[in-house]
Amino acid sequence: MSNTPVAVVTGSNKGIGFAIVRALCKQFPGDVYLTARDTSRGQEAVAKLQEEGLRALFHQLDIDDLQSIRALRDFLKEKYGGLNVLVNNAGIAFKVKDTTPFAVQAEVTLKTNFFGTRNVCTELLPLVKPYGRVVNVSSMVINSALRGCSQELQQKFRSDMITEDELVKLMTKFVEDTKKSVHEKEGWPNTAYGVSKIGVTVLSKIQARMLNEKRKGDHILLNSCCPGWVRTDMAGPNATKSPDEGAETPVYLALLPSDADGPHGQHLSDKTVQTW
Repeated sequence: MSNTPVAVVTGSNKGIGFAIVRALCKQFPGDVYLTARDTSRGQEAVAKLQEEGLRALFHQLDIDDLQSIRALRDFLKEKYGGLNVLVNNAGIAFKVKDTTPFAVQAEVTLKTNFFGTRNVCTELLPLVKPYGRVVNVSSMVINSALRGCSQELQQKFRSDMITEDELVKLMTKFVEDTKKSVHEKEGWPNTAYGVSKIGVTVLSKIQARMLNEKRKGDHILLNSCCPGWVRTDMAGPNATKSPDEGAETPVYLALLPSDADGPHGQHLSDKTVQTW
């Protein structure tokens, strides 16, 4: 078993994820795993970094596939005895002009962005070693999406006492409400991506609270963050930040020094804690 520290970035063969891997290859003192659903695309991305003189390793990961997540979990456990840095970056978004029915968009988007991310956390958080860092990549759209929720939903999402089960029920209800075409009547905003990222942000608060309760002495720091509006396939060419600029806050959180006692359970943008 290797004593080398290890970092894993989900959904990292392109865009912000790729930029996060690039930055970690330069700054993280250990092995950095680039992951992708598609093995050939992942290996191409690793080769691209090699051309820049950077060493990333590849492991297949499809966060929609529990077996794929568990294969990565078992690999990390066997080879490294755990994990030091986890960046949950994998996510999808439908284009604004996409004509796919909203209920389908909701189901597909929530499946990956919320439920897939949650499954990764369920399987990999127990592996995070003392002084580990976990970063859940959220989005700037959570602010407008939350404002678009009913007061009742806003209170639930902002509650410091919300449980993971309650959050899962809310995310499931959103998908079911879209299928019945009653989501607006039930107080939901018209953005599946926004709701999925509210889910990720609230999940991060819950996970941080659980770490405080169960592993207080391990000094693990877990946060969510907004990378900003970044020029990627998802956000398009008019966005204001380059992928490397978008990677700055996730990388800052992934590399918080071992003597740092925060931020923890927070949501950050431009390396600054946000209230939302």
